[in-house]
Amino acid sequence: MKSSFQSIYESAIARKGEEGLAALLPLPKSKTEMQATPDASFLEEMTRCVFRSGFAWKTIDNKWPNFRKVFAEFNPKVVANFSDERLESIAQDPSIIRYYAKVLVTRENAAFVMDIAREHGSFGQFIAEWPEDDLIGLLLFLKRVGSRLGGHTGQYFLRLVGRDTFIFSSEVVRVLIAEGVIDKEPTSKSGLKAVQDAFNDWREETGLPYCQLSRIMAASVPDSLVP
Repeated sequence: MKSSFQSIYESAIARKGEEGLAALLPLPKSKTEMQATPDASFLEEMTRCVFRSGFAWKTIDNKWPNFRKVFAEFNPKVVANFSDERLESIAQDPSIIRYYAKVLVTRENAAFVMDIAREHGSFGQFIAEWPEDDLIGLLLFLKRVGSRLGGHTGQYFLRLVGRDTFIFSSEVVRVLIAEGVIDKEPTSKSGLKAVQDAFNDWREETGLPYCQLSRIMAASVPDSLVP
């Protein structure tokens, strides 16, 4: 049975100190800020997370100005209409990471962003409207409807765009296991529901957003790098 979050918080304080821990805690965007975020920003961060997967993040980030150039500043309407020939040319461009499958995914996700925007007014409106206590549902939707947005990729995407989210880092999973919430990294419906319920309980207990609960959990683990 999971304990009060206070014990996890105290472990994090013991390792990082109050000021050190406070400096690690992210702030999610408000619904208003999310609604005002351009659709291009969502496509850009989707693409960044897709390309980061399997690569050193620094390598991707160093080349990012080139990515923005070849993908037309991530304007979804433009990218969704890229021809196959243009995608093949981009995939051979040495100024970015030459990975055709991920280049193709960018066009697919541009269409995804546009489809959602047509239905909800904007992609930001869709993200803002999703129930706050059902993050797992949103992550599963991204995995099912988007391209290569499952697992950690979807989690980091939401964190980058400012949507309140927890991340299944190895440290967070270790805490969840130690608290008896799960017995391994959650992939089953029952495991994911158990994690959602635990985070909802801890959020109600502390008044803290998921992203801060997640960081505190990571910081409570010895030898944690706290991503």
